[in-house]
Amino acid sequence: MSKMPVIFVGHGSPMNAIEDNEYSRTWKEIAKRIPKPEVIISISAHWFTKATKIMNEEAPETIYDMYGFPKKLYEMVYDAPGSPVFAKAVKDLISKETAYDNSWGIDHGSWSVLVHMYPDRNIPVFQISVDAYAPPQAHYQIGQELKSLREKGALIFGTGNIVHNLRLVDWHMGSKGFDWAYEFDDFIYDNIINKNHNNILKYNEKSDAAQYAVPTPDHFYPLLYVLGASEAEDKVTVFNKSCELGSLTMTGYIWE
Repeated sequence: MSKMPVIFVGHGSPMNAIEDNEYSRTWKEIAKRIPKPEVIISISAHWFTKATKIMNEEAPETIYDMYGFPKKLYEMVYDAPGSPVFAKAVKDLISKETAYDNSWGIDHGSWSVLVHMYPDRNIPVFQISVDAYAPPQAHYQIGQELKSLREKGALIFGTGNIVHNLRLVDWHMGSKGFDWAYEFDDFIYDNIINKNHNNILKYNEKSDAAQYAVPTPDHFYPLLYVLGASEAEDKVTVFNKSCELGSLTMTGYIWE
């Protein structure tokens, strides 16, 4: 079995689930060029909890955690199976205290991208929550502890946005960003390409733009799991490197 890559996706608006655009077309292409996963372990910005939770049910439900969107979006069902076996493997590998929790499901952070990558919904998917109270290093360490699952066909999949500040969204800016949004996105890019993960873990003190780019860490922390699961010898590729509405970047990375 070939070793799976790890992927971080900037998922952006839930509308990307039902639109044919540059982002969704890129997601489709990525799925075509990487090995088919045995399972997808998704760390989504939208399951932001107290402590670390792991889904282990046979058939997770589709979660619609967004408001005021077209009816078509709420009719989208991503009914991939779960994977209790891989969920147990994850729980056994994580040294931090964790708990099984099936009160959530597959949220739009995951399904808005996976509906393009794996529309047949036949690859098992489950989510690990992002502990709102854990420091950056703890998220990174979970990624490190899970990296052995890459050898077993698991796609470790982080989904959020590197720059995500909805309070400062400017609808007139279209596909342009504020200077600080580009600055922070480039700071992360440079440190990913140069494999300076420590600078990324210390993003708040290393980048002045962080206070605007990451006002809350929910959309940023999924990147840290994927970084932790990457290997020094992986080839890194950036995709969808762009900004939307001033204060949202869609930038994604694949390590393979």
